[in-house]
Amino acid sequence: MSGVVVTDPPKAGPEAVEALAGYGVATISEAMGRTGLLGPGIRPIQQGVRVAGTAVTVLSWPGDNLMIHAAVEQCGEGDVLVVTTTSPSTDGMFGELFATALQRRGVRGLVINAGVRDTQELREMGFAAWSRAVCAQGTVKATGGSVNVPVAVDGQVIRPGDVIVADDDGVVVVPREQARRTAEASEARERKEAASRAAFLGGQLGLDRYGLREKLERLGVTYRSYDAYAAGEGP
Repeated sequence: MSGVVVTDPPKAGPEAVEALAGYGVATISEAMGRTGLLGPGIRPIQQGVRVAGTAVTVLSWPGDNLMIHAAVEQCGEGDVLVVTTTSPSTDGMFGELFATALQRRGVRGLVINAGVRDTQELREMGFAAWSRAVCAQGTVKATGGSVNVPVAVDGQVIRPGDVIVADDDGVVVVPREQARRTAEASEARERKEAASRAAFLGGQLGLDRYGLREKLERLGVTYRSYDAYAAGEGP
């Protein structure tokens, strides 16, 4: 497998990245029309952590972390390393030594569509990671691949310089051209949810706030007392 290392790709602006960092993965995905989410198989190894940064992408052979070594050189302040393989793999391709090198370069975290190991050490050093698997199985350094090319994870295309936001709920990718607009849409959604939260704290029901009683009626959903339902009275 031949490959390429692309240097200096375009990136989303730091202001837009920092704006997106203030919102959760669910809010951002909803603000983009319920798009951008990586699947539920990519899970955090820690809890209570959110990161946002620009993607440095890696396409590797399964069970081979050679191209992660090549990618470290391309990483810088505010990046998130995103790794996937040419076919499914759960091998532990990333661990404490990689995290040490990336943390030194200001990298904010890892998203890997494969395995990660040394998870206790990663948590202790404060290096955040989201992975397909936790696995102690080691890897080799034998096959070429690519860095900073578009990759696909769970049907989502991630390009170098796109914004990655990850938290306890998973991972979302925001195309770099949409970063600022998505941050604005996320803010609007947060304001809307704050108003609903206040209404619910005041005792209002979602059935009334969202006009759902009428929808239930249109769908033919009826109300019956327990006694009437138990007696089999009417539809």
